Amino acid sequence: MNISMSAPDITQAEINSVMEVLNSNWLSFGPKIGAFEETFAEFIGSRHGIAVNSGTSGLHLAMIAAGIDEGDEVITSSFSFIASANCVLYQRGKPVFVDIDPLTGNLDPSYIEGAITERTKAIIVVHAFGQPADMDPILAIAHQHNLIVIEDACEAVGAEYKGQRVGTLSDASIFAFYPNKQMTTGEGGMVVTNNEIWDTLFRSLRNQGRDTFNDWLDHSRLGYNYRLDEMSAALGLVQIQRIEELLSKRAQVAEWYNQRIAEIKGIHKPHIAESTSRMSWFVYVIRCDVNRNTLKEELQKQGIPSKPYFTPIHLQTIYQQGFGWERGDLPYTEEAGDTFLALPFSSIMTEAQVDYVCGKLKDICRELPTQREWQPLTVG
Repeated sequence: MNISMSAPDITQAEINSVMEVLNSNWLSFGPKIGAFEETFAEFIGSRHGIAVNSGTSGLHLAMIAAGIDEGDEVITSSFSFIASANCVLYQRGKPVFVDIDPLTGNLDPSYIEGAITERTKAIIVVHAFGQPADMDPILAIAHQHNLIVIEDACEAVGAEYKGQRVGTLSDASIFAFYPNKQMTTGEGGMVVTNNEIWDTLFRSLRNQGRDTFNDWLDHSRLGYNYRLDEMSAALGLVQIQRIEELLSKRAQVAEWYNQRIAEIKGIHKPHIAESTSRMSWFVYVIRCDVNRNTLKEELQKQGIPSKPYFTPIHLQTIYQQGFGWERGDLPYTEEAGDTFLALPFSSIMTEAQVDYVCGKLKDICRELPTQREWQPLTVG
């Protein structure tokens, strides 16, 4: 059975929308951009949406708006894609990692207070795998210490925390639309904010520092070429109009997995927190009591791709050499990095494909020795 790690969900409507742009003379900063920004912001529940060429670019712009400068510290999670921390380095700041909740993989609020110093300016909260972090205590700490909060919601479009949609819980939030995401523009991202001043700043920064009143090739500030092209916006506009369908289809695939994973010894399905009123399924990640790397190799022999999610940022070469992080510094993060495995997952995956993957998983796990016994309700 041919099974891909992930795949975009593209219909004729997306193709027609992109072809409409290609048949026009407006390939950049055309009407599709504005329509996409407006429709996306409306879905999130934010006043402003600013389209950019990647989630990474959006995170960088958020650091500029937050005033991060040389030596400033930003608290965040190491259990994420590396852009969550690199965006701080772009501004010569210092990422400060704190450990995660071992159940969800999200930043644990109980560690934040002890990491705050006089140089701390902001917190970047990552909603890992499409599950909202525990925002109430994080926001309370930020308010107490006058810290800016940025949501890295690149994996969490449509997710809800206690009934409130992620992207509306902070000073600014960033979404990403890589082909493996819940919705895609090929490459691209979106910054959302209710801050009028930041909205104007983001629009200038993404376009080489030009302001709306600037003459052609006149620039008010240092800016970047972070624009999203019109073809990508056309694709995104249709995808956001289909977003409820896309999220529902992914939830169905996750439920098929959940039912079958529960019967397989040696692996555990994802833990969903009580505060998560809606999960936005980005990837389907299991926790392994058997050797994760051996399981991955055996799956590959059966033609089934899988990937470790994530390699902790603090254990990657640039952060170990540049900041002295070592294994043992963040135990829960490292345990997740050693035991989490992402299985094939997309909104176009069939129940027969899930059956095939889980059947092979069951066969393989039956032959692998258990290395540990993780209890899903045990914390600390």
